[in-house]
Amino acid sequence: MTERVLATDAAKAVIDQLRERHGPLMFHQSGGCCDGSSPMCFPKGELLLDDNDVWLGAIHGCDFLMSRDQFEYWQHTQLTVNVVSGRGASFSLEIPLGLRFIIESRLFTEEEADDLRPLRSGRDVL
Repeated sequence: MTERVLATDAAKAVIDQLRERHGPLMFHQSGGCCDGSSPMCFPKGELLLDDNDVWLGAIHGCDFLMSRDQFEYWQHTQLTVNVVSGRGASFSLEIPLGLRFIIESRLFTEEEADDLRPLRSGRDVL
C-alpha cells in the first residue's frame, strides 16, 4: 500500500521531543494564512475535526489530516514532512524550538496511485 504522507528522520526526532513534552500529537496540513501551507503539529484532540477534514495516514504515530479543499489540490502527491531551522508564523508546537515543519512533495507514479491508502473522514479520527 502506498502511503500518502511520510516523515524524515529529522522530523521524527522532533516529533519524539514534542511527544515527550506534550503527549500524543496530531498534524493538520494548513491551507490558510500565516505559514501558508505548512504542516501544523498540535496535541492530539486540540484541533476540532469534522467531515471537511480528511485523514491521509499517520507519521511516526501521529494522525495527519488535511482540509478536503486543500486535498483537492494535493491529492496526486505524496507528502513528506521535514523540519528546518527558523521560526514559522504559526501556532504549531515546534515553533518555540526555533524549528518549523515543512512539506516536500512529489507526484505519485501510476502504479503508486493505483495502490493508495484509503482516505478517512476527520470525524472518524476524533
